[in-house]
Amino acid sequence: MKIKKQLSIFLTLMGIGMPQIGTANDYPTQTRVEFVLQCMGAQGGKSYQTLYPCVCMIDRIAQEMNHDDFSQAQTFTYLKSTPGERGGLFRDPPQAKALRNRLKAAKEKAKMACFVK
Repeated sequence: MKIKKQLSIFLTLMGIGMPQIGTANDYPTQTRVEFVLQCMGAQGGKSYQTLYPCVCMIDRIAQEMNHDDFSQAQTFTYLKSTPGERGGLFRDPPQAKALRNRLKAAKEKAKMACFVK
């Protein structure tokens, strides 16, 4: 960590700035694969016609949301229909609603950019 901070200071002094390594690719492979498989299923099945747009979608979403926010939003989305008090933990908190809305907006934006009409 100390080296990274020193590198950042050095690059800033040189007027270069710290490179953004992994900003759009910080999602684990498993997260990406799970998203793509679910997306393909929702878009009509596993084929090349659905593979590429779904891969594009997760790449676009990764540019909009970091993995922690995406993961939490997915959890809140999947579990919001849990009945009773337990479901309230996933439905009611303002953070849950905000993350679900961010994910929904990111998905809609990505879908418009990635799927040919």
